[in-house]
Amino acid sequence: MTPWVARLIFANVVMYVLTLVVPGLGDALVFVPVEILTRPWTLITYMFLHAGFSHIFFNMLVLYFLGPRVEARLGSRRFIGLYLAAGITGGLLSFTSPTIGVIGASGAVYGVMFGYAYIWPRDVLHIWGVLPVESRWLVVGLTVLSLVSGYASTGDGIAHFAHLGGFLGAWVYLKVAERTSGARKFKAQAVAAAPPALTTTPSAMARWSKISREGLHPVNLEELDRVMAKLQQEGVGRLTDSEKQFLERFSQR
Repeated sequence: MTPWVARLIFANVVMYVLTLVVPGLGDALVFVPVEILTRPWTLITYMFLHAGFSHIFFNMLVLYFLGPRVEARLGSRRFIGLYLAAGITGGLLSFTSPTIGVIGASGAVYGVMFGYAYIWPRDVLHIWGVLPVESRWLVVGLTVLSLVSGYASTGDGIAHFAHLGGFLGAWVYLKVAERTSGARKFKAQAVAAAPPALTTTPSAMARWSKISREGLHPVNLEELDRVMAKLQQEGVGRLTDSEKQFLERFSQR
């Protein structure tokens, strides 16, 4: 498990237990949109509250399975930025019901899900461990479901627009990150057109071949093996900018 995924799961579980044993704690931290000016901290704290065991279980399950790979690709700083941006935007979109309290990490976790689909759109995920679906279509399906449920006002107690806000916040964050990082894109897909001009120096490739596997997280080991295999089979000209940056980052540890 990557650093911020572990910290977030730990923090959510601890807060869930505390709200069960400390009277009034949940009420002090819940986000009520109309009270944002008098209780601004709740736009952050609401992400660490949950309505019951199934609520926190499924949120943390998604974070556990998808979060590590996203954090490994984006880096810890950008990952926590993505998580918070999605959660905050989810809270802000809850202004459609300004007097109703909002709790849960769902908006933030939906942001992580969007980040996964943004980077690996054709990866197949298995819903309930059975139903296969590409990550991009999972996001599309959940977007449609949240829109329909949100406007239908089903009264199911689910903040559907917070889910949409998670997707929106993640999309905006990743677009801004692309522009400010100097990288063309985070996506890890192969280039379908003609290979780009070779700009990588022999010294860089020599460093990449000497990357130490010791101490690497299993997710990073998997990605290292994949990129190095691609380098050997297809040549450096077929590597994407993000793949080159991945190798460069770990070669300078």
